[in-house]
Amino acid sequence: MEDALDFIDSLNIETRNKIFYGIGLAQVTKDPELFKKLSGTEIWEFRILYKRTKYRLFAFWDSKRNSYVVCTHGIIKKTDKIPQKEIDKAEKTRIKYNEHYERSI
Repeated sequence: MEDALDFIDSLNIETRNKIFYGIGLAQVTKDPELFKKLSGTEIWEFRILYKRTKYRLFAFWDSKRNSYVVCTHGIIKKTDKIPQKEIDKAEKTRIKYNEHYERSI
């Protein structure tokens, strides 16, 4: 999604490479340190730690084509807890995405 791409584009090349490397690892492993479902939601997070900075990309599974993940947006995590507004933003994007998909069938 556009917000996720904008977030990644705002980072330096080394950080972008680390994020893409982490996403690639998450595709072949089931490591919850890399890709974890947020409890009580349909939102997942890619969890990247690079140079002592925590990067998070929020995502969800495409509900009709469970074969891929859609990233909604990203943040640099500054506290131990994920801000609820970030989870809400990802959830709103998921709902909007699914509604759009339903209309296009």
